[in-house]
Amino acid sequence: MIPRYNRPKIENIWTLENKFKIWTNIEILIAEKLSDIGVIPKIAAKEIRKKAKFNVNEINKLEKLTKHDVNAYIDNVSKYIGKQSKYFHHGVTSSDIIDTGFSIQLKQTGEIIRKELTTLLKNLKSKSLKYKKTIMIGRSHGIHAEPITFGLKLGSFYNEFKRNLKRLDLAIDEISICSISGPVGTYDSIDPKVEKYVAKKLKLKCEDVSTQVIPRDRHAFFFSVLGIIGSSIERLAVEIRHLQRTEILEVEERFNPKQKGSSAMPHKRNPILSENLTGLARYIRSAVMPAMENIVLWHERDISHSSVERIMAPDISIALDFSLNRLNEIITTMKVYPKNMSKNLNLLGGLHKSQKLLLKLTQKGILRQLAYSIIQKNAMEAWNNNKNFYDILKNDETLLKHISKQELKDIMKDDTKKNQIDWIFKNKIK
Repeated sequence: MIPRYNRPKIENIWTLENKFKIWTNIEILIAEKLSDIGVIPKIAAKEIRKKAKFNVNEINKLEKLTKHDVNAYIDNVSKYIGKQSKYFHHGVTSSDIIDTGFSIQLKQTGEIIRKELTTLLKNLKSKSLKYKKTIMIGRSHGIHAEPITFGLKLGSFYNEFKRNLKRLDLAIDEISICSISGPVGTYDSIDPKVEKYVAKKLKLKCEDVSTQVIPRDRHAFFFSVLGIIGSSIERLAVEIRHLQRTEILEVEERFNPKQKGSSAMPHKRNPILSENLTGLARYIRSAVMPAMENIVLWHERDISHSSVERIMAPDISIALDFSLNRLNEIITTMKVYPKNMSKNLNLLGGLHKSQKLLLKLTQKGILRQLAYSIIQKNAMEAWNNNKNFYDILKNDETLLKHISKQELKDIMKDDTKKNQIDWIFKNKIK
């Protein structure tokens, strides 16, 4: 991932240094258990734990000769261990180390992403409660519908990200897998007790049945969840972008004193952070299809998935971590304009009361279809001629046969509350 979208903590997980450190820890634990069950000498396990180290530059040079990263790694570490290195990587195969190590890296990144997601939930809930009763127009198809509150809007996103947190927990659990079963997964050269021991030490679960590699349906699930989270980020980012449009301006990203919005137009205040999240979400989702395709490997293993994962896993997890962090920044610093919400609510002269009028007429015993046509006729006149809805309604003799002028006034008066908001927050946003 390019530095622009990198945060060091998660980037470090995907360094060669960290990968080889994880591999070394796995190899040490394998030797430890092999010595416990009498397969290799105790002194070998002690020497491996004491002396096992690596040099990334040396491994890279060796790989140019061996064309095999794990063999290059083994040769490099063996040099430092010395005589007892003959028991290093004993009875296991490359995938045992690579896949178990990859599980740990994915788990580590998942836990960092989880922290950002938890922070986002706190921020969304806080803002949702703050604007719980801030009335604004709700929109369907981009068109004015009926009033909602800004807090309720944020409450919808809060619950969506709560679901994402549950999905992420499942995905982390799904990928927290240890597979040390030897060539083609038969345990012929490695005792299953070793896998169980290493898994316990690393806080992983043993693979049910490995095919030499950990089956990639687990990884596909993990990256699918990251893709869903990315889409949720974009949904919120797009909402902010729409609400920041000049003719709406109900919400706005923070604009710093020295910030510039355009090289040509000094007046510009663009929603660049939210737009940036839309772009990153597209990239994050792009990993879902390759992850699905990685499920399909030849027989017990091939390495067609390897090159994809080397690029995809670091870049996508780094991009998602960055996106969540940026979204937290947007939510905590955004400006909210209740006055503009109120102005926009009344922009169409009360047209958003059309359903209340429809319901009132049906309660008076009028057929719904007739009631609908009466209200729609007046609504379209107001809409097409930019007139006040109430001014048209109060002169409609057909309507006034069923509703008194006082009833009409009561229906059309400005609402400052939504009756069920407290109930929704008490029962659904918690």
